[in-house]
Amino acid sequence: MSLEVRTVTASELRDWTRALDTGFLRPPVASDEAVAARLALSDLTRTRGAFDDGRCVATFRSFGQELTVVGGAVLAADAISNVTVSPTHRRRGLLSRMMADDQAQAKERGDVVSTLIAAEYPIYGRYGFGPAAAITEWSIDVPRAGLDPRWSRPDDGGRIDLVDAADVRKLGPEFHDRFRAAQPGAISLDDVWWKTHTGQDPVGRPWTEPFYAVYRSAAGEVEGLAAYTADAEWGDAKQPLNTVSVRRLIGLTPAADRALWRFLCSIDWVNTVRTGYRASDDLLPYFLPDPRAAKIVTQADFLWVRLLDVPRALEARTYDTSATLTLEVQDKAGLAAGRFRLDATPQGACVTATTESADLTLDVRELGSLYLGEESALRLAALGAVAEETPGAAATAEHLFRTPRRPWCPDIF
Repeated sequence: MSLEVRTVTASELRDWTRALDTGFLRPPVASDEAVAARLALSDLTRTRGAFDDGRCVATFRSFGQELTVVGGAVLAADAISNVTVSPTHRRRGLLSRMMADDQAQAKERGDVVSTLIAAEYPIYGRYGFGPAAAITEWSIDVPRAGLDPRWSRPDDGGRIDLVDAADVRKLGPEFHDRFRAAQPGAISLDDVWWKTHTGQDPVGRPWTEPFYAVYRSAAGEVEGLAAYTADAEWGDAKQPLNTVSVRRLIGLTPAADRALWRFLCSIDWVNTVRTGYRASDDLLPYFLPDPRAAKIVTQADFLWVRLLDVPRALEARTYDTSATLTLEVQDKAGLAAGRFRLDATPQGACVTATTESADLTLDVRELGSLYLGEESALRLAALGAVAEETPGAAATAEHLFRTPRRPWCPDIF
């Protein structure tokens, strides 16, 4: 019997969930409560599966999302998640079929980009996605950091308070909206996200309650929010060896960031702070008297972006300089292919289809990597990933697309 790829029905969601858990190497058993909760949360018109003789063997889901781009504009995004193919059905084109259906629907719907977090690097470039915002995680050796052990409160007149999950559910959404308005790469978070990440997970996944800390400025404004856990390790000589693991730390200002990191490093018994996923150029190491006390333990791609509408995407972001650049965008899926003239100024940009000779030829995946300012056009040219048709075109693209600070997406989806 041929493999069937289609959206799933409510009655098939338990089987779909079993296939999802199989793909993620989790116990392939879903409770009635978990299936009911997933049904309430899922848009079945955007939940796809592959079926072999009625059994689900691959999963794919998308949902609506907002992505902040350079300059603060927000784009409608098709966010892709829950992608699996069972080990018995690999290399049969199932992901390609599900992806093609989803991307065609997203294009028709008017989404400007698609986004995802790639579990494996080699998979998604062939579908036009490019790594667009990287992450770095540090491990801070607190005794080596050189911090003043007498520190007890922020020096700027602000304060740090411990709060509970109910407080976070109340203040978190508005705080996050303030954060993402100024952070390229940040995404929207719905009410379900806030409930899930404060212990009210409707799907019933294991939960460890974290500590929550809020930084308030001298004026009383909430400008920082952190969630963290701690272990209880002690050495043989009855010396504390505890580690704080940060689940999430967002500061709206450098002062808020500095105060929250200083607070975490001042907690009694804590020898190590694991920072969680931060922007590649995070200020954290330089908040420490000895930046070498912060050792990089993870450095990798994170958010991937695929452009679906090149003119709308390029016109939405801002540019720090004025230049004209004609791009030949290649896209084997045909969703974003074309030749486009970009006329950019700090006051705005205009993008039009053109028959003029191209200055730069690149695949849509490379354009996705350039789009938020993460990647260097000069580096891509040196690697042969973009072709410079006009001398100096890669340098022009570098000035247009590269940003002084790296984009950052702190949230997995």
